[in-house]
Amino acid sequence: MNLFRLDASILPSASASAEIADIVETEWTAAHPGATVTRRHLGTDALPADAWTLATTAGFTPEGERTSAQREALALGAALAEEVQSADAVVMAVPLYNYGVSQHFKTWVDLVIAGAGPTTPLLKGTPTVLVTSLGGGYGPGTPREGWDHSTPYLERILADHWEADLTVIKRELTLAATTPGMEGLRDLAAQLHTDALTTARETGKALAGR
Repeated sequence: MNLFRLDASILPSASASAEIADIVETEWTAAHPGATVTRRHLGTDALPADAWTLATTAGFTPEGERTSAQREALALGAALAEEVQSADAVVMAVPLYNYGVSQHFKTWVDLVIAGAGPTTPLLKGTPTVLVTSLGGGYGPGTPREGWDHSTPYLERILADHWEADLTVIKRELTLAATTPGMEGLRDLAAQLHTDALTTARETGKALAGR
């Protein structure tokens, strides 16, 4: 058994998404002692920013005319795609930044697609847990309703494009405890935190049983 764990927080020691994903992983590994956990942390070990461009342009270049950088980018994309495709279960911790996904996560997605091919359902039927955290509130009736451009994109890639069997754990208002002007939301934020941790335990046990 192989669990693929991906993190994208740029603040790993204080990551709200990682805290939740850790619980999911703990439940999975408890049920599968000795199993392999393959980790990739994009926040602390970012991929080369030009790798996707190189891998993509290599596809339009005759093999004998490709540069060494293009060949390396293609190999990187293939290796990243293999990490995903070989997993029996997946946990991803991907926070919202500036109302969308971060550039280092987008680079990873683009490289995986370049390595696997644009129509390959890499996670077809694979049980996958997406943990996402948002500093504010973006639900119906909030001042920034509709500003979350991260979660729909993540669901589109993971569930629709890669055909994962996807479960989403979403925690909002992670900045309420420390941000002036959000004092009135702190009780709600604490409840959302508690709910997310409970959901993580339940989801981790369910993932382990798959």
